[in-house]
Amino acid sequence: MTEEARKAGTHRLLLADEAATLRLAADIAAILKPGDIVALSGHLGSGKSLLARAILRELARDPTLEAPSPTFTLVQSYETAHGAVLHADLYRVRSPDELDDIGLVEDIDRLILLVEWPDRAGTRLPAARRLDIVLDVDPDNPETGRIADLSGGVLWKQRLAIAVASRRLLDAAGWGEARRDFMLGDASTRAYERLTRPNGESAVLMISPPRPDGPPIRLGKPYSALAHLAENVEAFVAMDRGLRSLGYAAPEILAEDLTTGLLILENLGNEGVIDAERQPIAERYEAAARLLADLHRHTLPAILPVAEGIDHAIPEYDRQAMAIETELILEWYAPHIAGATLPAVTQAEFARIWSKLFDEILAQPATWTLRDYHSPNLIWLEGREGHARLGLIDFQDAVLGHPAYDLASLGQDARVDVPASLELRLLAAYGAARRADTPDFDLAGFARAYAILGAQRNTKIAGIFARLDKRDGKPDYLKHLPRIEGYLRRNLDHPALEELKSWYQAHMPKLFETEAADESNPRPD
Repeated sequence: MTEEARKAGTHRLLLADEAATLRLAADIAAILKPGDIVALSGHLGSGKSLLARAILRELARDPTLEAPSPTFTLVQSYETAHGAVLHADLYRVRSPDELDDIGLVEDIDRLILLVEWPDRAGTRLPAARRLDIVLDVDPDNPETGRIADLSGGVLWKQRLAIAVASRRLLDAAGWGEARRDFMLGDASTRAYERLTRPNGESAVLMISPPRPDGPPIRLGKPYSALAHLAENVEAFVAMDRGLRSLGYAAPEILAEDLTTGLLILENLGNEGVIDAERQPIAERYEAAARLLADLHRHTLPAILPVAEGIDHAIPEYDRQAMAIETELILEWYAPHIAGATLPAVTQAEFARIWSKLFDEILAQPATWTLRDYHSPNLIWLEGREGHARLGLIDFQDAVLGHPAYDLASLGQDARVDVPASLELRLLAAYGAARRADTPDFDLAGFARAYAILGAQRNTKIAGIFARLDKRDGKPDYLKHLPRIEGYLRRNLDHPALEELKSWYQAHMPKLFETEAADESNPRPD
């Protein structure tokens, strides 16, 4: 491939045999979605129909699907797990105008289109949506080998780069034959796949491309920069190796592509810290509290190595970061959930109250704050001993902050109802472990910081969940809001937050309506 082709975003793949072509089909099918066009070009016998049929079988999740070539029918339609798919062969089309007769470009936003001989369509196939695959016989391996040149329009460039880089990493690391099953994606750009080798061995592919900058909102910086969210996968790698060096069960990194943002990770399993009814398993939550106490007794570095010549400086959880998070409740929860219109002077009073609280927090020594230390990111490893029984994931946004923050994340789990009685047990377990190491540990002062940071975190989460619903069209997050509101009220009852509670009562009274309803209809013990 020429240098010009590389600069233009073309990726050349050598397909040694039919199995390699089938793997390419699986990789492509995994990332297709309605509105995508896969344009297959190449001479007769180059393998277009083989690749198209393999993609269709992957989309349909049916390895026996016949998928005959539409050379004479021009178009074949399929209903698949990914939605409607059209497979077209335009070899017999003589003019792009003929496409109007067969309805090929109608409802294009709602289906996946596989097109052989796409040049016959002229300009009827939108360039931005196209993934172009040009196939040719490999002259060095003419019997079974093929060359595939892949390039994509603007909607394809990052997806294509990730797909190609993922395949290269998997092949190089010895996971090329593994089955790939989508696990989940979170509220960010990250996604995860479970890799399973034919012998049953498994790992996890973490896909974490560099974070795109959002619009600047303050000081010329986007929200992610102000809140110190990880910009690339290097933060995860640094924290992972830092935690493992202390004996904690962060996943081993088996292979990495730092440029694209890909990691193959040890699969720690699926056993969590909640039971089948999604209730906290108290002993496991207490183990998580004691792990934090053990972590916080260490003197921890602020700079961690990533790779040769690359270091990661853990950012400080500073006033700017904590403030920009609390303001989310003003921007999203207040108008869309609480129905409150807050004038500038009221918002300024909110900021003034929080600034005084932040003074208290920032006056204390900082430590590693993993930031999302709650049930989705804690894995129970029954066969291990000590603190290694608790697997840790999702710590790439770690900062240097007050040690109470992570315990508040655990004791006020955003996705699980943690009773106040268990929360007190966690504080007691943490305090006892800290005092065993430092007899003069100030538990009362820690509990005060816990309430402040619990209020800060739940204020942030209330804003985020409202934003996910209103801006991002993800209403499922609203089901967690009553829990978040309950935690926030629980924190506001602490004497340290009396002024903040008065502000909420005056300007967001809806927050306390649920509390009143609960009191009038108490739950049975």
